[in-house]
Amino acid sequence: MTLSAPRPPLRLPPWQRAASLGRLLALCATVGWGAATGSAALAQNAPYDTLQRLIQADQLPQALQQADAWLTDHPKDPQARFMKGVILSRQGRTDDAVTTFTELTRDYPELPEPHNNLAVLHAAAGRLGHAREALEAAIRLNPAYAVAHQNLGDVYLRLAAQAYRTSLGLAPDTPGLAQRLQRLEAIPAATAP
Repeated sequence: MTLSAPRPPLRLPPWQRAASLGRLLALCATVGWGAATGSAALAQNAPYDTLQRLIQADQLPQALQQADAWLTDHPKDPQARFMKGVILSRQGRTDDAVTTFTELTRDYPELPEPHNNLAVLHAAAGRLGHAREALEAAIRLNPAYAVAHQNLGDVYLRLAAQAYRTSLGLAPDTPGLAQRLQRLEAIPAATAP
């Protein structure tokens, strides 16, 4: 496993599938946002399907324009904000995506998906401690969130490799340590779906 590779080592969450976004909307209704945001009426008129199609077709400028237009009138809509974060991330606007997902975790701390997406961005930037914290938060919120568990495993592998490299730098003659690092780096890097 080449841990210094510039590509993100984590699997992105299944945001590309409409089911994931549907789960997010269902969770919004379950936790009582219906009363606060009018989620039933909101969902009926919301551009989620259109946004999803635009994202999948890689028509990101149009998707962002639609998301922004919707969020102008519905600034608290968690699903549209989540989708906007995905769009920003796909456009390479990492700082804006981090801000979007961070705000979602503050406004809706009970949603695990924004924590996972935030972790992916942190890990890609080499902020493994922040990535670990975000993934642990996602798992606390949903212990059955398989993608977050998988991503956490990938972060632990990278943290282990960092620790082994540091140890080798401090004590290069430690028996077996170089071989441990080689075995760890031989594990194929995870790739995005």
